[in-house]
Amino acid sequence: MTLRTGIYIVPTHRWYIERTVWLIAGLVILTLTALAALVDPRWVLGVIVVGVASISVALSGFCVVGNILRLFGFTPMLGRTEPSRGNLYFMQTDRWYLERRIYLAVGINISIASVLSLVHSLWWLAFTGFVGAAMVWFAATGFCIMANGLYWLGAEPRLAPEGKPTGSPAPSVAREARV
Repeated sequence: MTLRTGIYIVPTHRWYIERTVWLIAGLVILTLTALAALVDPRWVLGVIVVGVASISVALSGFCVVGNILRLFGFTPMLGRTEPSRGNLYFMQTDRWYLERRIYLAVGINISIASVLSLVHSLWWLAFTGFVGAAMVWFAATGFCIMANGLYWLGAEPRLAPEGKPTGSPAPSVAREARV
């Protein structure tokens, strides 16, 4: 991977499956984190379920929420191009592109923080809350701190690859910083 500069922003011109999944997962994580902090720490087990689901999506490409969204008419931007049995939604798993790495990293991070909140300190819920808020922000604005960190380290994005148009009316999704 080659180090790069600039800011990576995913397309936000429409609500596609992956973007909507980030929004829903972020809201679920925020809700479960708040319940764990205010009502009963065992609510954090739901955050672990979301984390395991995120890891599963990264590894297998299958997303339950993505398939439900497909039934409601949402279209994918990272979906497999070849038809699947039952016309199910599967995220592309041909290589470890930036967006797929986000699913894996988020799943691992919130799962570990959730376990730590149960066995060490409830302050770890601040981290799961931060991740949930970051996911909602990512879905709303297209900007993600982790995505940019991976982008700067050289991970190749699939939603907005460098030098290729995204179909967005925005002038450029992956902007190079010029000083």
